[in-house]
Amino acid sequence: MGELFRSEEMTLAQLFLQSEAAYCCVSELGELGMVQFRDLNPDVNVFQRKFVNEVRRCEEMDRKLRFVEKEIKKANIPTVDTGENPEVPFPRDMIDLEATFEKLENELKEINTNQEALKKNFLELTELKHILRRTQQFFDEMEDPNLLEESSALMEGSEGGRGAPLRLGFVAGVISRERIPTFERMLWRVCRGNVFLRKAEIEDPLEDPATGDQVHKSVFIIFFQGDQLKNRVKKICEGFRASLYPCPETPQERKEMLAGVNSRIDDLQMVLNQTEDHRQRVLQAASKTMRVWFIKVRKMKAIYHTLNLCNIDVTQKCLIAEVWCPVSDLDSIQFALRRGTERSGSTVPSILNRMQTKQTPPTFNKTNKFTSGFQNIVDAYGIGNYREINPAPYTIITFPFLFAVMFGDMGHGVLMTCVALYLVIRESRLLSQKSDNEMFNMVFAGRYIILLMGIFSIYTGIIYNDCFSKSLNMFGSGWSVRPMFGSKGANWFDTLEGNAVLQLDPAVPGVFNGPYPLGIDPIWNVATNKLTFLNSFKMKMSVILGVIHMLFGVSLSLFNHLYFKKPLNIFLGFIPEIVFMASLFGYLVLLVFYKWTAYDAFTSKDAPSLLIHFINMCLFNYSDPTNKPLYAGQMGIQVLLVLIALACVPCMLIVKTMVLRRQHLWKKHLVCESDPTYNLSFDFGDVAVHQAIHTIEYCLGCISNTASYLRLWALSLAHAQLSEVLWTMVMHLGLSSRSGGGFFALSIIFSAFAVLTVAILLVMEGLSAFLHALRLHWVEFQNKFYSGQGFKFIPFSFVSILEGRFDE
Repeated sequence: MGELFRSEEMTLAQLFLQSEAAYCCVSELGELGMVQFRDLNPDVNVFQRKFVNEVRRCEEMDRKLRFVEKEIKKANIPTVDTGENPEVPFPRDMIDLEATFEKLENELKEINTNQEALKKNFLELTELKHILRRTQQFFDEMEDPNLLEESSALMEGSEGGRGAPLRLGFVAGVISRERIPTFERMLWRVCRGNVFLRKAEIEDPLEDPATGDQVHKSVFIIFFQGDQLKNRVKKICEGFRASLYPCPETPQERKEMLAGVNSRIDDLQMVLNQTEDHRQRVLQAASKTMRVWFIKVRKMKAIYHTLNLCNIDVTQKCLIAEVWCPVSDLDSIQFALRRGTERSGSTVPSILNRMQTKQTPPTFNKTNKFTSGFQNIVDAYGIGNYREINPAPYTIITFPFLFAVMFGDMGHGVLMTCVALYLVIRESRLLSQKSDNEMFNMVFAGRYIILLMGIFSIYTGIIYNDCFSKSLNMFGSGWSVRPMFGSKGANWFDTLEGNAVLQLDPAVPGVFNGPYPLGIDPIWNVATNKLTFLNSFKMKMSVILGVIHMLFGVSLSLFNHLYFKKPLNIFLGFIPEIVFMASLFGYLVLLVFYKWTAYDAFTSKDAPSLLIHFINMCLFNYSDPTNKPLYAGQMGIQVLLVLIALACVPCMLIVKTMVLRRQHLWKKHLVCESDPTYNLSFDFGDVAVHQAIHTIEYCLGCISNTASYLRLWALSLAHAQLSEVLWTMVMHLGLSSRSGGGFFALSIIFSAFAVLTVAILLVMEGLSAFLHALRLHWVEFQNKFYSGQGFKFIPFSFVSILEGRFDE
């Protein structure tokens, strides 16, 4: 019981580990995951610790493995995950691992370098092939008389070009397709129109050897006259990162060069295929052991990092460590130390010595896959103080129940339950898939919370008799219209058809035959005063649930005071607090139940307002003629309850502070007699202010927190109204269609109804109800007994270290 309702009992222990056995002992403790090491060298720089070189070597191995992993992912090769948990290698095995990783890294780098050079050569030959093909087309086209006339006119207009036969020079190359327009404008402006440019696109994209991206390029050829224009053209090509290639002037030379280029491309393609096959074989072999290598390296790094937290005695033969650990796991820790010592081959046993300390231990709550989600809800508010009452066991029931009060709908609850059941039933397979989707992982982690929320929503949906905004008539309504017509019973069908609204009076005998067996009578779904009835019912229900929840929270504080042996907090804290709340709001709950039982169909019209009653009670106003008393002697009882509640305030505000001051003076007197140099500090002002803040916060919080529980009523009505609007505006349209295509229209409308139901009512409304239930637990419930100012127990565990890498 202590493990569930209160955090684990912790102890500070000292470990004496022989130097040759320390590595294996820490390894076994990491596998066990039940000790938290303290740093015994807080003033020592991280680069000056004993095992810093080993940590660096592990980091270097980790870097090499990340490089190999990157190459494996780039090649789209899946990493094999057998679920194997390899043992930590011995320190002497580090040299072999380093050599293996060094060889693998160098081999991959050499392959990549050679492959990049081959791809670069292949790209150049491919571009040259396209240039030779396109330039031949350009020269063939230049034999066209129109183009000849155009080029001749261009060149005759240049300086010194008139009256003499000209010999044109040209350059050919390849440029990125998106740079062609700017390239062309720059040529025109710099060369003043004295060049002739022809271009053509390369249909197939070419692979960039450096990045591996596919790039679209174009072939161009530029005709010019003179060396000056030639230099300008080359500089422009260089600025636009165009690749220029030699191109023979005669067709025969171009044809011979093209044949040679094609032959070299074929040879190079064969070499590239062989290189890629070799690279694939290397990466596939590495992918089979990549996960195992990562686990080994990171376990080794974690061990050496932990050893750096230890002290070394003067003989350099023993390491001293201090750890926090659960008392219940001391035997397991001792056994792990013995295993580590035997594995190392040492003959000197490791020693575990419990230490006495006044330091506050960390808080540790043992969880399993079912309770971990609820514990995370509590821890998100704050880690509990050491040995403080843990709210998580109670949250397992109250959280999904309060959620369901706001989300109550049988249909939506069934959908939510089915989704959660799928996640629970397939949890092993889903865990093995290790999804990277953060949203899915969050939902999967809370699968048991969602399951209980769905089950409780089905229950509250049955109580509300609400299923997709419709009521289910499972037991037959308790209301009947026949007795209202008396001797006119023969014409009651005509009366019903001619009157859209009829009032069912429970005072008429036979109209109301008794309450519905379970939940709300389905006839309320067609009543015009449905909202009025549900408002009253759900508002009172919210107040009742809220007061009970808060009283339960205050009651739990008693167990904290008893455990920590603080009788003053019981008599001047717990008792005034619970009396104050019970005298006012507990009495209000009793009035609700009394009014439900004291008034029937004949006297309900004379029932007074409970809200006005409660306000008059707090104001001592009993002369209101519009609000009659509920029972005899009400004024005396209410005056007494208010006076008791008011008397509780100075008990918490003044009496407790004065008693604390008196206790301090008494302790100081006793201590000074035995040791005059001892000083006891006590700041009366701080204590008084703290107690005043706590008292004001509690008294005002009782009012505001009770009002805060009205969100149960508001969210429940909002969910029901949204569901009804969605049914009326979507499904009602399809069901009311009488045309021949109504079936197809209904199919489309039902699809829209299903999508909107999931998106709005399940996801958005479910998230809203979840957040409001979260707030009710954090603020209204936990603040009555849970301070949440502790620090979490973070054990040295290989599982938690590797989760960040492999169980994302």
